[in-house]
Amino acid sequence: MAFGARTLWLLLSLGILDSTSHAGTVLPRDTVPKGFEAISYYPTPHGGWVPSWKDAYAKAQALVSQMSLAEKTNITGGAGIPCVGNTGSALRLGFPQLCLQDSALGVASTDNITAFPAGITTGATWDKDLIYARGVALGKQFRGKGANVFLGPTVGPLGRKPLGGRNWEGFGSDPVLQAIAGALTVKGVQEQGVIATIKHLVGNEQEMFRMYNVIQPGYSANIDDRTLHEIYLWPFAEAVRAGVGAVMSAYNAVNGSSCTQNSYLQNGILKDELGFQGFVMSDWFAHISGVDSALAGLDMSMPGDTMIPLFGNSYWKHELTRAVLNGSIPLDRLNDMATRIVATWYKLGQDKNYPRPNFSANTKSEDGLLYPGSASPPWGQVNWFVDVQEDHHLIARQVAQDGTTLLKNYDSLLPLPISARIKVFGTGAAVNPDGANACLNKACNKGTLGMGWGSGVADYPYFDDPISALRRRSSNIQFYDTDSYPNPPTNGTDAAIVFISSDAGENTFIVEGNHGDRDKSRQKTWHNGDDLVRRVAEKFENVIVVVHTVGPINLEPWIDMPSVKSVLFAHLPGQEAGEGLARIIYGEVSPSGHLPYSITHKETDLPDSIANLRGFAFGQVQDTYSEGLYIDYRWLNKKGIKPRYAFGHGLSYTTFDFSAATIKSVTPLTNFPPAREPKGPVPVYSDDLPDASEAYAPAGFKTIWRYLYSWLPEKEANEAHAIGVARRPGYAYPVGYNQNQTAGPESGGGEGGNPALWDTAYELTVTIRNAGGKHSGRAVAQAYVQFPAGIPYDTPIVQLRDFAKTKELALGGEETVTLKLTRKDLSVWDVNAQNWVVPRPEARFTIWIGEASDNLGVACYTDTGACEVGAKRPV
Repeated sequence: MAFGARTLWLLLSLGILDSTSHAGTVLPRDTVPKGFEAISYYPTPHGGWVPSWKDAYAKAQALVSQMSLAEKTNITGGAGIPCVGNTGSALRLGFPQLCLQDSALGVASTDNITAFPAGITTGATWDKDLIYARGVALGKQFRGKGANVFLGPTVGPLGRKPLGGRNWEGFGSDPVLQAIAGALTVKGVQEQGVIATIKHLVGNEQEMFRMYNVIQPGYSANIDDRTLHEIYLWPFAEAVRAGVGAVMSAYNAVNGSSCTQNSYLQNGILKDELGFQGFVMSDWFAHISGVDSALAGLDMSMPGDTMIPLFGNSYWKHELTRAVLNGSIPLDRLNDMATRIVATWYKLGQDKNYPRPNFSANTKSEDGLLYPGSASPPWGQVNWFVDVQEDHHLIARQVAQDGTTLLKNYDSLLPLPISARIKVFGTGAAVNPDGANACLNKACNKGTLGMGWGSGVADYPYFDDPISALRRRSSNIQFYDTDSYPNPPTNGTDAAIVFISSDAGENTFIVEGNHGDRDKSRQKTWHNGDDLVRRVAEKFENVIVVVHTVGPINLEPWIDMPSVKSVLFAHLPGQEAGEGLARIIYGEVSPSGHLPYSITHKETDLPDSIANLRGFAFGQVQDTYSEGLYIDYRWLNKKGIKPRYAFGHGLSYTTFDFSAATIKSVTPLTNFPPAREPKGPVPVYSDDLPDASEAYAPAGFKTIWRYLYSWLPEKEANEAHAIGVARRPGYAYPVGYNQNQTAGPESGGGEGGNPALWDTAYELTVTIRNAGGKHSGRAVAQAYVQFPAGIPYDTPIVQLRDFAKTKELALGGEETVTLKLTRKDLSVWDVNAQNWVVPRPEARFTIWIGEASDNLGVACYTDTGACEVGAKRPV
């Protein structure tokens, strides 16, 4: 088992750190609301039928066919060191342990790496090239450290709930923004030969009550079929289309069935409809059953232990060996599990010259326990301190800079001249005085907030804080390192910069009363930040507020104060927090970030199902997605509620004109996409029950306490084999189970679904000109679709479908950008047809282009092929 970096998972599993666990005896679980059903879908579709994976599966078939039963079961589960997760191996045949390593913003639990800005900051750049470059850099660093599997990117949680603890790991509260950023990250990482992991499938939209434990099941995210497809699966489909090698199942249940054993999600949607060819892993300790999870499509158990990882027990490993021998799990399913893992290894080229791990997630010392899970010798070298940073700090700095979002700039207070006298307030301007990495898993909000907390973090190699970056440029700065107003002398010409924050993270830790989610602080600023802003704004005439935050905060206590002239959301900027911000404050670059979520006037502007976290219940907590498609700006638009700042909003030091828009039909549309191609051939293995001897432990092998092995004692192996022989083929499978492979749904046919869904339906261009004052800048063109009136489907008023960012434009400079809409972009999921449908293809779809979801000034019409500037805006 893995030990050290995730030792606290043990405490969580025992309910020691999760305040939701001290509930006493659990009563029968709450009933999943009517209309939400976890449909059975069996058997698990075989992998290998997609042409681009043909060669990898052929190699995998050749290797797996030589494996013994114990070797096959060994590679499907966690079994050792040095990473946060490690598979077993089949060394006899040259298949190594695979190293699985956090996190989605940098190589966790090690040194000489880059702590990149978080996903939410990356999404705020709205820059496809930069998102991809960050993915490339991440892939290089994970490969350089010898990690086979990158446990990212995160697109679930999608950001449905503003208070959700891990929203900051993803890219924003919109499925298309998440999908584009997630797929580009997958592409960048996997081009380096590293297996990317899209996570968490699906419905992990709050942290509290997410985990199954010994007294309470994880909550049930109750999601209807259309909402599931059009919102929460959308980014997963794009990642699968990008060829992602691994998918991580979530802790919670969906429609009453735990994600790790939800056959509809894993077998039906992921592996059949979306054509996923890689392997599905559990989140750490999310695996709660043996046979059921295997039949439902789980391929890898992480970290391998049971819910209470004390004594080296496992739901799989030796138990999986036993289950195959006694007929509980078909050999066909095990062969597919093993083949998917090995094929992904081949697909990413890891069979040739791939480095082995050169670090330990369990200690920062050069030497350490070789088997830390056993907490006993031998010792040896475990860290080689390989430096993988290259020049990646430049990419991190660019993301921090270009993600910084200017929300308000009254009287053009920003940028400041170098000569300006500045007073800086708030502890958030300086690095944690105890050290940038002083808090375990960043589970504190002390100093500049560069990332949230939990497993999604990495150690800072250094931390460039804002106050240092400002002082590198000017000596006219006075810093008050306190969150209480110090009442300094004022001068009317002084500018005041106030740093405030809001933090969140994983439910593994409780920080200042927040259980991962912002259940205590909600959208208020931490450390009395609102009061500090008000006090400063009462004394100074020119106030700039800098916000480091995991998500939206309530700005109403001070946003309309006349002296609060500028507001910058720096989000979570990582190690380059200072330089990324200072360049904007002093006008070395214009801000070009745009909000990846909406900021409302009050929390109740959103419905209860979104605005509030689900509280304690005796039994299974029910989180019902009653709002359907209407999250974030979609809900606000539907209800006619004007946000304080809308999704996509972001100012510059200049202004931009959009003109000369065009729209061109590329692929004629029909109601339904063209029929899918049939599945290709898949590996075939003998279905003869393995001999019991394939499960015997090697003679004289010495096991290590608490480590997981796939062998059985001879007596137990023989007994299991005898049962299997006697019972075949009459297995006691779940209701609805059968072993007949299907042709797959009409909506499938390739990675991500029917390939025709990605046919370009319309191509649009728009010319963007810098029409402002003396500053250069970069603009973001955002394209939203408005479906025709009178169709038999309820659709949001506008929905994001594509975006493009210009290069740096000097005054008067212009660039023509191209935006594309696919067949899927103009489709809805028809729950009766179980397919994507373009409603009334001949009717008018309006494609709106602008700088934010509430600032759409260009309209293009699919029925006439005309575009107009200055059309009456949809919202």
